[in-house]
Amino acid sequence: MNKEKPGKAIEVKDLRRVYTKGKTSFIAVDGVSFNVYWGEIFGLLGPNGAGKTTTIKILSTLLFPTEGEAFVNGIDVKENPQKIREIINLVSGGETAGYGILTVRESLWMFSQFYGISTKVANARIEKYLKLVEMWESRNTLLNRLSTGMTQKINLVRGLVSDPKVLFLDEPTLGLDVEAARTIRGIVKEWVKEKPERAVILTTHYMAEADEMCDWIAIINKGKIVACNTPNKLKETIASEKFFEITLSKIREKELDMLEKLVGKENGNFNLKNFPDRSESILSINLKEERKIAQIITQLEEMGKEIRSLRKVEPTLEDVFIKLVGKRFEDEEEN
Repeated sequence: MNKEKPGKAIEVKDLRRVYTKGKTSFIAVDGVSFNVYWGEIFGLLGPNGAGKTTTIKILSTLLFPTEGEAFVNGIDVKENPQKIREIINLVSGGETAGYGILTVRESLWMFSQFYGISTKVANARIEKYLKLVEMWESRNTLLNRLSTGMTQKINLVRGLVSDPKVLFLDEPTLGLDVEAARTIRGIVKEWVKEKPERAVILTTHYMAEADEMCDWIAIINKGKIVACNTPNKLKETIASEKFFEITLSKIREKELDMLEKLVGKENGNFNLKNFPDRSESILSINLKEERKIAQIITQLEEMGKEIRSLRKVEPTLEDVFIKLVGKRFEDEEEN
């Protein structure tokens, strides 16, 4: 996507947003700058409270910036927010799909009317996208009868029916099973390619999803962009580190201190997942020096642990995220 980019769908320059309550101020976004180009799926990743939601609210005209500039299709978010609203749509995972007393079809038609779309065109788009998400047979079902996964699909259709130029997707596959999530990802990727002037900004907690879908990714933490590049380039930044995955007999809570001393900050970092039903643990380690793995294996065996498998793995986008932010998404507590 970096070869002769076709033009900017979104341009953000030194964006800053400060929330003030009484005498207390909180900087949610602190000097953020990035560009999103037509034909691109741009990932905005960060832990809870990092500033990504505030950034999207500014770009979708739900908030004004305190300082800096932001343009969508060349339109200033502060000067002409209404014109921006006509060419964008926002889909948030977990939100309701509309009024529960309406059917799927009625609700989607209602949303199309907010954008002034003719009934003929709206009905054709509704049929097209409902069939793509395998929900056409449920078109006459009341919204309050839909499952979480079905609601997610309808939310995506609602976002596409208005034929936006820029689509904001906030956790679009939240609550979906593996197959349904794959379908949604495929639809979004094909949708961007259908017309030259389309772009997507995606937020997701699924690192594999971001890696698969995004042409460009910005990682935001504590209001600042800490990295911005293609998924492959981001992974190359930690390619010199060595990553291993060890499956071993279960590590008990009282052994965690010993494990921390064993790996040690001078050697690298580790993450532990326990599987009580199998009475085993999976220890993921990234080391500065590959030769240290032999020493760690020996010491784990001296702790009485049975080593069931050891494999060297390529660095992932999640590894980059941990390196820059210091934790995984699943380690966070919801606000």
